[in-house]
Amino acid sequence: MPIEMALWRLDGNETVPVGSSSLATEKRLEEILEGNIDILGLDRLLVIGRQVPTSWGKFMDLLALDPQGDVYVIELKRDRTPREVVAQALDYGSWVNDLDYQGLAEIWAGYAAKSVEGFGEALKEAFGEDLEELNGSHKLIIVASELDPSTERIVEYLSAFEVPVSVVFFRYLKDGEREYLARSWLASPTEAETKATRSKKRPWNGQDFYISFGDSDSSRNWDDALKYGFVAGGGKRWHSGSLNQLQPGHRVFVHIGQRGYVGVGKVVESVQPVGDFKVAVDGSEVPILQAPLVAQSMDHDLEDPDKQEYVVRVEWEKTHPRNDAFWERGLFANQNTAVKLRDTGTIKRLEEHFALCGGDTNG
Repeated sequence: MPIEMALWRLDGNETVPVGSSSLATEKRLEEILEGNIDILGLDRLLVIGRQVPTSWGKFMDLLALDPQGDVYVIELKRDRTPREVVAQALDYGSWVNDLDYQGLAEIWAGYAAKSVEGFGEALKEAFGEDLEELNGSHKLIIVASELDPSTERIVEYLSAFEVPVSVVFFRYLKDGEREYLARSWLASPTEAETKATRSKKRPWNGQDFYISFGDSDSSRNWDDALKYGFVAGGGKRWHSGSLNQLQPGHRVFVHIGQRGYVGVGKVVESVQPVGDFKVAVDGSEVPILQAPLVAQSMDHDLEDPDKQEYVVRVEWEKTHPRNDAFWERGLFANQNTAVKLRDTGTIKRLEEHFALCGGDTNG
């Protein structure tokens, strides 16, 4: 139901109402939230952007991360109707959904006026550990002082269908020279996650990884990966660093952007610089950079440990040519190079498609 807040000061048996009103400007509330994000009552949020521009020219009020790497879009109602701000938050969610580590790092760098290379240290300082995965899910928070019944119904409906939208109310109160903010949630993100269990980050099965393979004729090529048995990443440290998670015995499902899943295999050696990686050519073992390759620039930046290519040896179980990649609506996809694959529905469907564990192939 729409929230109405009232506050009284007790002077003995006398009750004195404390006046409630809107803040002089919602910009001030935005500034208060930016400097004191913990007043939302959520777990250790790190603000990484304010007035963040989207690719279509709109600006998100605040963008933040939590210790699990989930992204929070925080949008103030301002002068829009509640329905308009719900639609705006959903629009921002569609844009945030595609942000990868690099995109989030660039937003933070612009906000903090620092180099993107400092993003990892900022995360570690805020949360006490490196975050292996960012934007595994996102949440939309609307900040308002009131909500009409129809908009409340819209928010409740969206939450029931696993859209991660919540509304928090702030009221400004003044008692003489003292100022107060009162907060109340229509449905907090934690409550919304309870209703929308699929939006929660699932436990990892300890085996499966998703690999985003940047297929090209320059740094790495899927035909080379098929021939010599590897997955790879490079160009910047955040592209290659996630490959450190891969250890012998892990299973990898490989995805090419704009195409789909092209293979599944087992890791047989942990990550190594491309210059140290050797492959079999005509019965002899040679450095891969001396082997015939489609990728013409796999040897880029060999003197720069942050930019050079890194390779993980894989024994393929089932593969497709890129033009026969497998994709269905609802399958997991992400732009990070290596991510723990937690989506049980995606794993089940891929096992069926690639006829793994006795599953039937539908591909």
